[in-house]
Amino acid sequence: MWRFSFLYPHRTMEREGQALNVKTIRWLDIYAGALVCAMLTVLDRVLRLFRGNVTTADTPRRVLFIKLIEQGATVLAAEAILRAVQRVGRENVFFCVFGENRPILDIMDLLPAENVFAFRNDSLWLFAEDTWRCMRAMRARGVDTTVDLEFFSRGSAVLAWLSGARIRVGLHRFTSEGPYRGDLMTHRVQYNPYIHTAAFYSLLTDCAWLDPGEMPMPKVLPPVPGTERLPRFQPEPVSLDRVKSLLTKSGIRPEEHRIVILNPNASDLIPIRKWPLERFEEVGRRLIEEDEHAAIVVTGTENERKAAEALCRALDTPHAASLAGKTSLRELLALYTLSAVLVTNDSGPGHFAALTDIASVVLFGPETPDRYGPLGRKARTICAGLACTPCVNAFNHRFSPCMRGRCMEAIGVDEVVRAVQDAYRDGAL
Repeated sequence: MWRFSFLYPHRTMEREGQALNVKTIRWLDIYAGALVCAMLTVLDRVLRLFRGNVTTADTPRRVLFIKLIEQGATVLAAEAILRAVQRVGRENVFFCVFGENRPILDIMDLLPAENVFAFRNDSLWLFAEDTWRCMRAMRARGVDTTVDLEFFSRGSAVLAWLSGARIRVGLHRFTSEGPYRGDLMTHRVQYNPYIHTAAFYSLLTDCAWLDPGEMPMPKVLPPVPGTERLPRFQPEPVSLDRVKSLLTKSGIRPEEHRIVILNPNASDLIPIRKWPLERFEEVGRRLIEEDEHAAIVVTGTENERKAAEALCRALDTPHAASLAGKTSLRELLALYTLSAVLVTNDSGPGHFAALTDIASVVLFGPETPDRYGPLGRKARTICAGLACTPCVNAFNHRFSPCMRGRCMEAIGVDEVVRAVQDAYRDGAL
């Protein structure tokens, strides 16, 4: 099956799990995407001659968020969604997302299910069909405001314009030599790499109610870090029972063991984000040796099942189990509620954990926790802070020139084990 993610060049086209022609995807976004944005910009300026420019008199009543990819980043958008809900009501907030990334929205339950529009990205034809369906629905429902949460993506800018919304909030490059995506936003926001992404999403939302004549936006103070609201995940009994059954079959009993989850992202499509697999193995071995009540659970996707099972075998203990590919997202979060600590690379699970009470240790390298660190007081981040990091960002579409993740190699096993032990102590207080 083809995965056609031309809108987001830091993703890849896959066929049966194989990465295919990333350069082609990037070419499409840079050239085809930029061309479409330029054409729509000309058309938009002609239309403005007849309908006028947006002013402060244009008040948002129905708001559409566009965030097609990255479930972890969708967790960071929770506060932004709640701000819109407070202003216009839950029934008047909508969300566009790829179907494969919808589950976290359903779990957070911030919006009515019928207000979430899922796009298929199995082929260009299916995506175009869903785009037509969604845009018709947005116009029929009277959506007047879009908030583009994708940084400098041409595809999301095009979707914002096609929605028919009069108010469109999103990033604009202004005088920088950043990615060109036309002049399709009515509320043009300056990209600021020094503000955490969760706060930046909130600022984008607030901009819909600010004066669009202010450029660059927004000329306000950013939200105070740590004040973001997050929904709390409550596991369903059926999910808990299934997870407990899987653990029991593997010789792990949540009521007796202190469960540490290792999430090594063995098939991560951004390989420089990965901490060496043998170091996850050493962490697991150390924790088992130093704590007679410790148990190790390795998680991951179906594609990561073999690597996860090999890691468990290498630990050579009856108190290690792989659940990679065996749980739904709801069941994964149910597992978090039964566990003490999660150790993971910078990826979605670190953000999912913030919806529960599990402590987390999240390892950063090519990205920075200052911008993408998980929320919640129980999250710990470790970053070596090499001078070359972060090397993936909004301006390079997360295409780093790095061929070897020395920033991840610089994180030592001792440092991670200490962080897990600190989380133990904090949990016991």
